[in-house]
Amino acid sequence: QVQLVESGGGLVQAGGSLRLSCAASGLTFRLYGMGWFRQVPGKEREFVASADWSGDTTSYADSVKGRFTISRDNGKNILYLQMNKLKSEDAAIYYCAANNRGAALLNSREFTFWGLGTQVTVSS
Repeated sequence: QVQLVESGGGLVQAGGSLRLSCAASGLTFRLYGMGWFRQVPGKEREFVASADWSGDTTSYADSVKGRFTISRDNGKNILYLQMNKLKSEDAAIYYCAANNRGAALLNSREFTFWGLGTQVTVSS
């Protein structure tokens, strides 16, 4: 049974930092492309960042480029999202997802497995 469990969310002041983690189990993590998406109630889920199986190829939404960094530890089966210079518009539920193509994909429909999410709140 595949499980993706996000952690690290919380309340942070604008301009601050958070690091999200996603612990994966039940799949051969090193073969999967991984991604982070976020969603605000009433809005569609949006792409944030993704990494290929190795972590060497990454993609970012324009809104987070230069502020967020995605990385992975294939030895520990963990995906990370380092978020710096947080803005109020970054507040959302953040989801971790896995795709079986091993690629840094952007489309949520190409991701097979999803976590339950972790809440990020940014106070101004």
